[in-house]
Amino acid sequence: MLLKNASILYGKELTFISSTNLKVSEEIFKKIKPNLRPNSKEDSIDCEGLIVIPGLINSHTHIGDSIAKDILLNSDVEAKIHPIIGAKQKILTESKPSHLANFMKNTCISMIRNGTTTFVDFREGGLDGILLLKKVLSSLPIRSIILGRLEYYQDHKQIRNNISFPNSKRAELDTLLKNCDGLGISGPNENSNSLLKFYSRIPKIKAIHSEETIQSSNLSKRTMKKTETQRALLLKPHFLVHMTYASHRDLHQVAKKTRGIVICPRANSALAEGIPNAGSMINAGCNIAIGTDNVMINSPDMFREMDYLWKVTMGLNRKRIAPKQILKMATVNAGKLLQKNIGVIEIGKYADCVFIDKHAIDLEPMHNPYASIVHRASESTIRAVMIGGKIVHGKI
Repeated sequence: MLLKNASILYGKELTFISSTNLKVSEEIFKKIKPNLRPNSKEDSIDCEGLIVIPGLINSHTHIGDSIAKDILLNSDVEAKIHPIIGAKQKILTESKPSHLANFMKNTCISMIRNGTTTFVDFREGGLDGILLLKKVLSSLPIRSIILGRLEYYQDHKQIRNNISFPNSKRAELDTLLKNCDGLGISGPNENSNSLLKFYSRIPKIKAIHSEETIQSSNLSKRTMKKTETQRALLLKPHFLVHMTYASHRDLHQVAKKTRGIVICPRANSALAEGIPNAGSMINAGCNIAIGTDNVMINSPDMFREMDYLWKVTMGLNRKRIAPKQILKMATVNAGKLLQKNIGVIEIGKYADCVFIDKHAIDLEPMHNPYASIVHRASESTIRAVMIGGKIVHGKI
């Protein structure tokens, strides 16, 4: 396939190129330069009037709770989503798998329509939860990274006594890991130091929630005399999620020891748990990606996430984060975090991209493409979505 006359955001710096051609073959970008010509067997598509951006990457989701949208709206975070006592766990346990699958499928379709080409899911429900999501995804083109979770949590006494991973659970863990891309750990406050160190030896992707709430932050200090982040790093995680209450010292350690942080500003706000300080994370040298988190409290819309982060950061800190930097969080940075061939329009990368109409009523005139995409673009401005070189939504 040859895409002609397209404006693109090219490479790791999202450099704006006003017009070029892209040759797509075998799921990847093969050539990117002007004056390319199609061969006799190749489709040629004129992209005049379109800006092509990398497919958006939603780096943290829990789509299993798509069935529970806006339940317990005024309850606190523990009542809603605590991994043991939260209402979410009860809903997931008591819902029919077929119902859960239907609403997870709807969420995936919604993400595709909104320009998301890859999502990372912290999958609850053990092996059954993983297999259910994989069944849903078997009929959908969206890319996924499934981080499974063994439904094994320790209480405060077990954590203080540093109880390790029980031998009786090893076969279950092995089976779980064979069926997913890695581990998505609930948090340090449900796992002893010994257990976190045991998980650290797993060669697949490892990620963990940390410092999401002031309550969880204080609990770690009270129980173990360490910050949540200090304990989370015992996992040797590839990335951490939230870090809303992380100290400057901890952020510098995360920058040195991990691939980065996934922040979820709208979800944290919806739970009345504060706003992650993206500016401090950037100053500490952290690689930042963005996620939309629980579908029960937040829509899986990366355009809304980027827009919210840009504006709330200015409103709270009176310091601007450049819109290009925020767009990188949803594309380039996420690809780096996951170490996958995604998030960048370059030769050899997967041809995952979003075709945005530059003349859409909400975008024209487009004086600054980065600002337009971050705080004006939406589903209505998307002409098409491509994953692996195939148009999976819309039409050019």
